[in-house]
Amino acid sequence: MQLGLGVFNFFQRNDGAYVRADSGGYQILSNPRGISGIFHLVSMNDVLSGKISRQLFKDKIILIGYTATSVKDFHRNSYSSRLYQSPQKISGVELQASFLSQILSSALDGRPNIKVWPEAVEWIWIIIFSWVGANLSWQLLLPKKSIITILFIGINITGISYIAFIYQGWWLPVIPPIMALSGSAAMILFHLAHLREEWQKSTEFLQSVINAIPDPVFVKDKFHRHIVLNEAYGKLIGHPVEELLIKTDDELFPENEANVFLQQDELVFQSFQEQENEEYFTDAQGVTHIVATKRTLHQDSVGNLFIVGVIRDLTERKKMEENLKETAARLELDNAKLKLLGDALHHHANHDPLTGLPNRKQFYERLAQVIDWAKLNEQMVGLLFIDLNGFKAINDTLGHSIGDLVLKQVAQRLQRCLRGSDTVSRLGGDEFTVILPGIPGQLGASRVVDKIRDTINQPFKLENHMISVGTSIGISLYPLNAKDVDQLINNADQLCTKTRSSIRNNLNR
Repeated sequence: MQLGLGVFNFFQRNDGAYVRADSGGYQILSNPRGISGIFHLVSMNDVLSGKISRQLFKDKIILIGYTATSVKDFHRNSYSSRLYQSPQKISGVELQASFLSQILSSALDGRPNIKVWPEAVEWIWIIIFSWVGANLSWQLLLPKKSIITILFIGINITGISYIAFIYQGWWLPVIPPIMALSGSAAMILFHLAHLREEWQKSTEFLQSVINAIPDPVFVKDKFHRHIVLNEAYGKLIGHPVEELLIKTDDELFPENEANVFLQQDELVFQSFQEQENEEYFTDAQGVTHIVATKRTLHQDSVGNLFIVGVIRDLTERKKMEENLKETAARLELDNAKLKLLGDALHHHANHDPLTGLPNRKQFYERLAQVIDWAKLNEQMVGLLFIDLNGFKAINDTLGHSIGDLVLKQVAQRLQRCLRGSDTVSRLGGDEFTVILPGIPGQLGASRVVDKIRDTINQPFKLENHMISVGTSIGISLYPLNAKDVDQLINNADQLCTKTRSSIRNNLNR
């Protein structure tokens, strides 16, 4: 219903603070302009006796009514109250004047009338603050912070509602949202207190369980705070468990070690996978340990994530491994030395110490192997016995040192003029042998003999001495001249001796 500038909404049974009120007839919510004393009150006697100026009544609406207390027409007016005063009673005529003033002011000046939200919107307003109270308490966790925040929000609700009422005429719910805000916050705080109690019991039980584990164990939350530590952990770190629970890794360990722990923890949180890693940490005494840490991710009944870590101290094992490596290295070195010594002994046992050629022992072994090979492959083997002519005279005239040099040179010349498969040996003194496997025959052996003779007959220049020696060579072929090793050796030796005798006889003539 509209009058001038004013629009008057009919009162509904649940508008404002009213609940199931009578909404019959043409009712509106009153928003009167003033209280007792703002209207001109004159008595009927003064009007009749002419004591009141006519100007007082010009362009005015005049209400006539009783103001005597005996009539008992007085009513409480909320607009007549102050912060610390009760509402005053005003007469019925004044009350009617207030209503009429509201209607005229609204129609002429656009004074706002009292407006209310639809009931559904009011319920949304209340539910929103109920959610705000619960969410804040859940996020803040601490009762003191929650109470201060709820009080601050309640004051803001009251202030906003007051401003909206004074300047726009909106009657917003105040008490219901504050009660919803406070009630939901209180319920969450009670729930959190219950959870803390249950958490404390679970923590105490978990603490008793992990204290029975001999390995160090730690439990961290997503903020990397220590939640539970067992006694073995405190013993390993070197601090009491109570002290460790209030400290972070940054406060306990060097920066590089703490950064490694942080990276490994984050890896588990992000991957949701079990991780095991070898790490270093320094305890309270400054001793650095090598540890293997196994981290697993766990979730409690309310969705909180925790890392459970189990530590194994590998320091002693690593030291033992290093000691074993050092021992193995020493053993390997000793084995190498023993091998070298064994090779040297084997070489010494099978080689002539002066010339380095195979000695008599190895000569017989090698000859037997070659004969077996020749039998199997139907090949021929040549055996040469070589004596140096005039070698005794060299020892007698120039000394044994020169004689030894001659023997070494002879050994080198023999090795250079023969095949790699041939074997040159020194049996002793100036006696040498040559084994020729796979020789093509008598002619081939003779060519080898001529080559050896030409090579050795070349003069030797030793310590400013030009020395010449001759050779006596005996040849025996398997299987042409002998059928076994002994016969082959005897034939070659006899032919060598026979050749030497012939040379001596020729010299004596």
